[in-house]
Amino acid sequence: MKFEYLLVVFVGGGIGAVFRYLLSFLISSYFGVVFPMGTLSVNTIGSFLIGFFAYLSEISIISPTLRVFIMIGVIGGFTTFSTFSLENVNLIRDGEFLYFSLNVIISLLLGVLSVILGYWVGEILIGRKV
Repeated sequence: MKFEYLLVVFVGGGIGAVFRYLLSFLISSYFGVVFPMGTLSVNTIGSFLIGFFAYLSEISIISPTLRVFIMIGVIGGFTTFSTFSLENVNLIRDGEFLYFSLNVIISLLLGVLSVILGYWVGEILIGRKV
């Protein structure tokens, strides 16, 4: 394991976590907190970005160090499965079974579709297929 990778994960994770906090705060301030729109948005955006950068990594447009910084550090710090899980437990505890069901289904579908879309956008912008 390279020390350089540890350093870029550390820095990238901090950057991603700050972006997550700010975006979640802004979205929750606008939409309210009944439905976890902030976490849904962050995880959907993160899924798109990881698909896009996975494509760039596969065609060697970004260096291994930049890949680790962006995909593991920034995007890893930005997205949050633990918050998603906690919010779902809270929805169940509050008896909000419809919101719980919608959150799980929408999050999974948007996550997978966003990765596919990000990868596809990378192919279109770069013009090469893997």
